[in-house]
Amino acid sequence: MTAIEATARGRVGKGRRADRGVSFLLLPALIPVLIFSVGPLLYGIYLSFTDARGGRNAVISFVGLKNFGEVLTDGDFWSSFKIGLIWAVSVTVLQFAAALGLALLLNSDLRFRGLARALAMAPWAMPPIVIGLMWRLVYHPTAGVLNETLRDAHVIGHNIDWLNNFGTVLPAIIVVGVWTGMPQTTVVLLAGLQGVASELHEAASVDGAGVWRRFWSITLPQLRPVIIAITSLDFVWNINQFAMVYALTQGGPGGRTRLPMLFAYEEAFRYGFFGYAAALGVAITIVVLAVLGLYLWRQMRENAS
Repeated sequence: MTAIEATARGRVGKGRRADRGVSFLLLPALIPVLIFSVGPLLYGIYLSFTDARGGRNAVISFVGLKNFGEVLTDGDFWSSFKIGLIWAVSVTVLQFAAALGLALLLNSDLRFRGLARALAMAPWAMPPIVIGLMWRLVYHPTAGVLNETLRDAHVIGHNIDWLNNFGTVLPAIIVVGVWTGMPQTTVVLLAGLQGVASELHEAASVDGAGVWRRFWSITLPQLRPVIIAITSLDFVWNINQFAMVYALTQGGPGGRTRLPMLFAYEEAFRYGFFGYAAALGVAITIVVLAVLGLYLWRQMRENAS
């Protein structure tokens, strides 16, 4: 064996030992993921093929695809899924638009910029239940800040029960969803804006490009990978929203805000159909992955062209 071969083998051996060391150090982080994420996911998939119900000493039987067949014909579920799509798409789009404007503002030479960034992150630090209870007070029909402000501005002449009116409840919780999710979207977009080379703007400015032209021709194309990533994550988070909407409306009035996760929750914990609720969760996951996959595929095609 030559000296070069011995050196190469020594480096390979050291690399393998280093890889094993890294894997060993990652174990403490992987164990909670396996216990609290992968384990419940696999158990939920198993339950979706059973007739598991609530109650002591309940016998669980394997029913195959029966639950999924019922999901396909459950009009109430597809109605809730339609509401969920309207909610998720509306919140994701409005959230992105508001967050982009805020990120552009925070990326400028704003006075007290540090304080403004801290205040912009405030909703991110609040638990969803607290947000729901706080906005219930804002929307209160008689003592709410919103009604009082609109009356003082002579926009409305009488109180509106925002969370119990079929025409206003969905827009009302969409506003809360946008306010709640805007901070993390703003952080990601702000990081993307800070990664855009200033030389590109300077060169375009020298060529006579105005602010809007530089925004459409330089800023947005540079942000495209970030936009695709954050809007995809926002859509998944929004379609799976539960706590905040439950605290606001509990799915009412008349199921008008019964998002898919609320529907699955009721099937499991109100009616005790755990197997069917698990099948609903699996079906929601499959449909969301399909919608998300189509969105990403179209974005990649546009990038390729």
